[in-house]
Amino acid sequence: FGTECWFGGCVGSGPWVQADLEWGLYSGGSQSWNANQRAFPSKFVTAMLKNNGTSRFALKGANAQSGGLTTLWDGGLPGGYSPMKKQGAIVLGSGGDCCKPGGGANLSAGTFYEGAVVAGYPSDATDNAVQANITAAGYR
Repeated sequence: FGTECWFGGCVGSGPWVQADLEWGLYSGGSQSWNANQRAFPSKFVTAMLKNNGTSRFALKGANAQSGGLTTLWDGGLPGGYSPMKKQGAIVLGSGGDCCKPGGGANLSAGTFYEGAVVAGYPSDATDNAVQANITAAGYR
């Protein structure tokens, strides 16, 4: 989630929900801008990425204070990521582009509040239930 327009073609000033797949940010299944992508300028935002690691990933976003999820991408992994070469770690709330050694750019500034990890490749119903729980938390 951020305002970095990695591959160009972005519409508006963001911020957008994208997938950080180790070698860049992806708004969809290629290095081209995904026409289904949209900005989420809400004060609190839900950002979801689900990935089966072999062939498919999905990106979803929403206002974390109200409403449902918007599916931004649900399809094939970008070229070179099938299968993914996972190293066995789960990290929530930080990115590798934050802080260069010795100072410099901070490309992932923001505040991370909560995260959830679910087993397998969750159904849309599970995604929607997570979003309902997030909006029920009443972020203000």
